[in-house]
Order: sequence, then C-alpha cells, then structure tokens
Amino acid sequence: MTFSTATTTTSPARAPLAGFAAQLLLLAVLAGFVGLTTAGWVAGVAFGAALCGLLALALRRAGMHDLGWANGITFGRAILTGGVTALVATVLTGSPVPTALLVTIAAVALAMDGVDGQVARRTGTSTALGARFDMEVDAFLILVLSIAAAVEFGWWAIAIGAFRYVFVAASWVLPWLNAPLPPRFGRKVVAAQQGVLLAVVVSGLLPAWLSVATLLIALGSLTWSFGRDIAWLHKASQVREVALSRWSAPQPHALATH
Repeated sequence: MTFSTATTTTSPARAPLAGFAAQLLLLAVLAGFVGLTTAGWVAGVAFGAALCGLLALALRRAGMHDLGWANGITFGRAILTGGVTALVATVLTGSPVPTALLVTIAAVALAMDGVDGQVARRTGTSTALGARFDMEVDAFLILVLSIAAAVEFGWWAIAIGAFRYVFVAASWVLPWLNAPLPPRFGRKVVAAQQGVLLAVVVSGLLPAWLSVATLLIALGSLTWSFGRDIAWLHKASQVREVALSRWSAPQPHALATH
C-alpha cells in the first residue's frame, strides 16, 4: 500500500460552507429560545446563503484558500448579523422578540469590529478582500438596525442604513464616484458611531424624544460625511478632466508644417 505525500489544497468553499452551517445553527438556537416566524427564517437563511456564496466567489477570485484569523472574526460578525436580520424580520411580521437579545447580538458584532482590523495589522494579513468584507458586514448591520429603529420611529430612519447603498447605485451612473478617497479620521468616526447610536435607540433605553434626536444626529453626521466625500470626488474628477484635456490637446510644434 502506498501513501501520497502531496499537499492537499483547501477548497475556497470549505470555510463558507462551515459558516453557513454555523448560520443555520444560530437560527435554530434563536428559534428554540425566542421563536422565529417564517419571514425570520427566510431572511436568516437567505442572508447566510448570499453571504457564504459571495464569500466563496470572492475567495476564489482572490486566489485565497484560507480565511485567516482576521477574516474569520469578520465572518463571525457576519453570522451574528444574520441572526439580527432574522430577529428584525420576525419583528416586522408582528411577532415580538426580546429587545435585549437583539441588541446584545448586535452589540457583540459591533464590538468585534475593532478586533478583526487589529488582528489583520498585527499578523500582517491585511488584504483588499478583508477590508471590503469588513465594510460590507458593517453596512448591512447598520441597514438592519436602521430598519429596526424605523419600526418604532418612522421609516425615514432607514435612510441611515440606505445611504451607502444609494451611493453605490449612484456610482454605476456616475463612475467618478468610484475613485479612491483619501483616508480621513472623521469618516471612520462617523461610520463607527452609526451602529452604536442605532443599537442604543433600538434598545429602548432612551425616551422617545431623545431617540429621535439620536437618529437625527446619526443621519446628520452621515449626510455631512458622504457630502464631503462626494464634493471631494467631484472636484477631483474635474481636475482629472482638465489635466486630460490639456494632455490630449494638439501641441503647437505638432501643428507646424515642415
């Protein structure tokens, strides 16, 4: 009998499949303890399937066969986000869920946001995929929390979570919005505070008037941050157009006859 010593390559789909199993397990636990409606199950399973399918595709395109510790933490945050999604969908269909549980799961996911980046930097495993993965998880969690806030305080609150998705949609029509932005501390602060402010509002610990004021602060700061970035991107696009027109304009010596 012979044994092969060749190294087996790990499939990029292995970690996403394990994550999908973890997502189903979390949904089953939530269903057992607090109950999930059909809409809650559908939302949670759909989120998990989309998450793991897109992650497997992204890993394959990036030529990565292992998530690594940092992306693994982000994946854990994403799975918790799937649990929050299922709970919020359950609330939307008229079945109450413990607010403390919803907020606790969201708070853990938000707290882990500061961990994955540190792990990536300390282990030297920062990648473009990891940064995008982290950003997408943050954006979706904020969207779900904004929907939860909207149930109590009006659907205008969804604008907080929809801001980034509207920006992405606009970039399909206006390509200059896809240009890279310079790093800004203010943008990071505004992005980080959105989830925290929404979680506090959803917790129900604040009086109604203060919750509305908190949502307005979140929406106002987000509007300022996106507005500043859009203005910078627009100015940068105009500068590029001027430079390109000057570069492509015929030079005097090129027009001269010999």
